[in-house]
Amino acid sequence: MLIDGAGLWFRAYFAVPDKITAPDGRPVNAVRGFVDMLASLIVRERPSRLVVCLDVNWRPHFRTALIPSYKAHRVAEVATDATSADVEEVPDTLTPQVDMIMGVLAAAGIATAGADDCEADDVIGTLADGEATHPVVVVSGDRDLLQVVADDPVPVRVLYVGRGLAKAEMFGPAEVSEKYGVPAERAGTSYAEMAMLRGDPSDGLPGVAGVGDKTAAKLITAFGDLDGVEAAARDGAKGITPRNRASLLESVDYLKAARTVVFVRPDAPVEFDRDDLLPAAPADRPRLDEIAAELGIGNSIGRLGEALGWTD
Repeated sequence: MLIDGAGLWFRAYFAVPDKITAPDGRPVNAVRGFVDMLASLIVRERPSRLVVCLDVNWRPHFRTALIPSYKAHRVAEVATDATSADVEEVPDTLTPQVDMIMGVLAAAGIATAGADDCEADDVIGTLADGEATHPVVVVSGDRDLLQVVADDPVPVRVLYVGRGLAKAEMFGPAEVSEKYGVPAERAGTSYAEMAMLRGDPSDGLPGVAGVGDKTAAKLITAFGDLDGVEAAARDGAKGITPRNRASLLESVDYLKAARTVVFVRPDAPVEFDRDDLLPAAPADRPRLDEIAAELGIGNSIGRLGEALGWTD
């Protein structure tokens, strides 16, 4: 199981009331929600290995160099200097809770992983692409990760939690193909190419003018892939309206850049903090008990322990 860490703790933060606080008054709604979701996911899917994947750089330079608007609207307005990195706009009461979550994971013995100048998506893409032994379930509320679905060499599925865990949807190539109208034999890649064509305002991607979901899916299905669509536009092939052809020809530079920006990396330099086997016992029981008492999340830690089969 590969978990989009930031995606889940953002979701937990907004799903659990901020009146949930530690004994000293600090908000712990994201911590409690994240730990509870983690326990529920373990019970639901029963993985033997699990990694919480992290954004070492949520707006990597290799992407912003190609499309400067990439996630630019999410950059917080803060004082900067020549060496400052972009800072993601995050609710004030969520930021300290991320450290709390990391403390729980470390004490519990649950693996985290990141990669230099990469997003969690790239970590997930690399680990999913490199897995040759066990089926993979990716947990995220980001549809961009539908591009990693596969059947070979192992099944890779995306548990989409964008509408909450109770309404989670499991996607494989067949489900992506059926829902988005892209070719089933290359559903994941086709979904990413569709995203490039239609654009994504939430990520600052302009897309090709006049091309939405349905048109993008039809073009990719008709011409095989994005390369085929662009070749058909250059050749004046039938099946592309004059307006769409003009837009595609005007978007050559954008589409070249979008391939690097939208596709997740399969070769990120991933580093783990520990082995990804789920722990049979806490890595640091005294510290975990201390965190539980300090933050007032003993019940959530207890549910996590039960999910993991801890006997004490």
